[in-house]
Amino acid sequence: MARQVEIWNNRAEIASRALLLCQLAYNEAIAKNGRFTIVAAGGSTPRVLYELLATKEWEWSKVHVFWGDERYVPVSDPQSNEGMTRKAWLDLVAIPASNIHAIPTDPTDPAIAANQYEQHIQEFFGVASGEIPQFDLILLGMGDDGHTASLFPHTKALKVSDRLVTVGEKDGQPRITMTAPLINQAKEIVFMVDGAAKAKALTAVLAPKGDVNLYPSRLITGNTIWLCDRTAKV
Repeated sequence: MARQVEIWNNRAEIASRALLLCQLAYNEAIAKNGRFTIVAAGGSTPRVLYELLATKEWEWSKVHVFWGDERYVPVSDPQSNEGMTRKAWLDLVAIPASNIHAIPTDPTDPAIAANQYEQHIQEFFGVASGEIPQFDLILLGMGDDGHTASLFPHTKALKVSDRLVTVGEKDGQPRITMTAPLINQAKEIVFMVDGAAKAKALTAVLAPKGDVNLYPSRLITGNTIWLCDRTAKV
């Protein structure tokens, strides 16, 4: 699989470049399949991109938005990835409610929620159990510890290879996350990474060899474009 690393000056430039990549992926998907499937990420860097996406005049009825992971909180919670994405982007465009594929967080058991989201993805793409569907574009961030989505260092979710969605956790708090095999199947994966605090992890993730349990972003080996600022990529 291909990996491309691009260095930009700041978060604004990363978002501008990501916007172009979204546009190109949208154009190709609409031309080939008549719909565009995009997986959103949480975090401050993607939020800048979402504010730009809110200005696009796309055929929103043909755009389907999913999430790569979610904290186990209601959408009204300030920590909700869905809530942030809606405020910065989705609430500002004419996308049908049925095209917004949110991760459920209302069941009492996170494992039930993970199963529900996996089944929803399977039904949307029309794939059988054991098959891995292909999203057009998956957006990802990376934490200071090298995690991505809710694939955190030394957690059980890193070893899940027979599921599309599983339960992740951070500091004892459950999260719902897409698994590495599902993410890697995407036509294109775009990482957005900025800030000096991420330099050590980024160097380890991009190194030829390393420990995926220590730096889980190394699990993402699909067609990736890394958009990094100069402080993160030293």
